[in-house]
Amino acid sequence: MADQYDVIVLGSGPGGYVAAIRCAQLGLKTAIVERENLGGICLNWGCIPTKALLRSAEVYHQMKHAAAYGLAADNIRADIDAVVKRSRGVAKQLNQGIGHLMKKNKITVHMGTGTLKSATTLEVAGDKGTETLTAKHIVVATGARARDLPFAKADGERIWTYRHAMTPKEMPSKLLVIGSGAIGIEFASFYNDMGADVTVVEMLDRVVPVEDADVSAFLEKAIKKQGMTVLTGAGVESIDVSATGVKAKIKAKDGKVTEGDYSHVIVAVGIVPNTENIGLEALGVKAERGIIAIDGYGRTNVKGVWAIGDVTPGPWLAHKASHEGVIAAEAIAAELGNKDVHPHPMDRANIPGCTYCHPQIASVGLTEAKAKEAGYELKVGTFPFIGNGKAIALGESEGFVKTVFDAKTGELLGAHMIGAEVTEMIQGFVVGKTLETTEAELMHTVFPHPTISESMHESVLAAYGRALHI
Repeated sequence: MADQYDVIVLGSGPGGYVAAIRCAQLGLKTAIVERENLGGICLNWGCIPTKALLRSAEVYHQMKHAAAYGLAADNIRADIDAVVKRSRGVAKQLNQGIGHLMKKNKITVHMGTGTLKSATTLEVAGDKGTETLTAKHIVVATGARARDLPFAKADGERIWTYRHAMTPKEMPSKLLVIGSGAIGIEFASFYNDMGADVTVVEMLDRVVPVEDADVSAFLEKAIKKQGMTVLTGAGVESIDVSATGVKAKIKAKDGKVTEGDYSHVIVAVGIVPNTENIGLEALGVKAERGIIAIDGYGRTNVKGVWAIGDVTPGPWLAHKASHEGVIAAEAIAAELGNKDVHPHPMDRANIPGCTYCHPQIASVGLTEAKAKEAGYELKVGTFPFIGNGKAIALGESEGFVKTVFDAKTGELLGAHMIGAEVTEMIQGFVVGKTLETTEAELMHTVFPHPTISESMHESVLAAYGRALHI
């Protein structure tokens, strides 16, 4: 007889395992199905281990610049194997933590590949053979994988995806990074700090193209100063792989094609949702290019089937997936008769984005250009870190905070930062946007001194001609 549940979650990434936990908290009999590692890509091969790598690179960078702080550090070297080992250890620790959370919340874990046979039935093929599970609701949280270039298929030797780049067999000497989104620019930053000669190629006219144009311009200048080569408005025409390296033909924005030799290539040109071969087509679940159509609560067009995370419209971020997981869990509980939950639909305007390169980038809401396109009359304020005492004391005076307001209402439309620790500071503006704050509340907020966060306050003041320290 089939195992019966209230909810089955297919996939245990940051969307899936959070959805399962929230379902269990709400008293629902819950199962999770995972084909590889609890925690999914983010915890095992994405967000967390990459931050461990980047932390090692940051420490190494600071050691090499010890003299700037009145310190001496001699014979500094990087051991890439030891750096990777530390990163994998961090991932392993957290993977085990997810297993503990499943037990704590009495969530049944089925390891294997899941396929939907109906809106209420899931077949799982694993080491123990095939088992059939049934549930009143099924949540699809199968995530995504790296997109390949047709002429540059990842082989794990010379051509890497992010996954290969996290466990390199050798340290690249000359690295070509194709794509300058968050993944591409983070690995470019890591390997540059570790000593590789790095070239970044971006098809669009600026790096980190989803960010505010001022942030893109600042980052390009900063990473060039660090020694990277940046080619924007450019595309890789072809790649020829040999046992010893890679030859790449790159077409520049002026149409000129040049050929360069590299030891390795990282392909970071987006993701592909893992929605094929899991039974969605047979059920008639609506999707476009593999991305499942949902409402604000995660419902698909098929009753009882839900979807969250990277299989749904972007932004494709772990924290967005987790929040969708909570929303879907509460909406399911409400449908099953729980009158104490009151889920709210996802507001994509309040989802922050963070990029952990050096310098860091963080943002939420509309860029200045997007706000203008939307027809807003704007007040925009920018405050540079060079005017902030804490940033100067830290030796991190490169960066700025930019805020974008509706001139008519004072609504905070967007905030954009680049510099030290901005990924930790952005949440202040996210809370502000969620509370529908205006410039008045932000101006009246007392920011602690000395902190880099004072730059947030100053950027708000600057938007209204009231900045104090510039």
